[in-house]
Amino acid sequence: MAPRSNWKGYLKLSLVSCPVQLFPATTTKEKVAFHLLHRETGNRLKRKLIDPDTDETVEAEDQVRGYQVSKTEYVLVEDEEIESVAIESSHTIDIETFVPRSEIDEAYLDTPYYLAPDGKLGEEAFGVIREAMRDKQVVGIGRVVLYRRERPILLEPRGNGLVATTLRYAYEVRDDADYFGDIEDAPVADEMLDLATHIISKKMAHFDPKRFEDRYQDALLELIKAKQHHQPVSAAKPAQKSGNVVSLMDALRRSIAADPASTKDTSQEESAKPERAKAAKAGADDKAAAKPKPAESKPAAKPHSTARREPAAKAARAPRLKKAG
Repeated sequence: MAPRSNWKGYLKLSLVSCPVQLFPATTTKEKVAFHLLHRETGNRLKRKLIDPDTDETVEAEDQVRGYQVSKTEYVLVEDEEIESVAIESSHTIDIETFVPRSEIDEAYLDTPYYLAPDGKLGEEAFGVIREAMRDKQVVGIGRVVLYRRERPILLEPRGNGLVATTLRYAYEVRDDADYFGDIEDAPVADEMLDLATHIISKKMAHFDPKRFEDRYQDALLELIKAKQHHQPVSAAKPAQKSGNVVSLMDALRRSIAADPASTKDTSQEESAKPERAKAAKAGADDKAAAKPKPAESKPAAKPHSTARREPAAKAARAPRLKKAG
């Protein structure tokens, strides 16, 4: 059963619009969640906010938000003031521009949603917008107000629908130069590069998210199940420490040696070398045996003059003409 949509409105491209609904593309319902309980009574605990100076509980009506401007100074902002600033949703995703998907930096992608038509009446216009983007191989960029806050949103075709991914603002994404700027652009040795690319080629596959199990989640469920049935809980085995590696080259060679497929390919290659050399030698011997021996030398024949035979040769090569009549 599909989840309920958390936003309904219109998708608009110039003068074309259609009713749409937005669904969350991800879920956290299956994740293990814990509550805080009182160890003695087993009752679920409630959080209370305490004033650190008076050590008294502060009730909800006495709580106010504050923006810190210095170590001990805050600007108090009432909920009504925040509500007055919040942008009212126009319930419209207006596509402002289209860009190639390759130009979207992955660091700006935030939360994915599924965008679908809201009813049969909007399917035709929705399909036209979707297929036009697919035909031009572009994605749409617009704006949407979610949870009282406006976000840029990226729209791209996915099957019969659209994936709508909210985007982070530029000020939310850190500059990678602050982290990569000090990395030296050192040259890579050809031999090490060959070994690394060999390892990568052996591990090439198609992306399948089902291959990646949440092992921590599974371990938590096993622990809970064991405690629920009063069974002993098995402790996780400590991770094995990797052996000391003398050098990067040594690590690459050991990686290939530890891969059965790579070892098999290498051993087959080495074992095939003598066979190929033997076959090449045998082939050379066969060619030598098949080569015709030079004829025994005979006295040179007296050369004949070709002047007299040339007209006859030309006559032989000339086409025969049928007699007229």
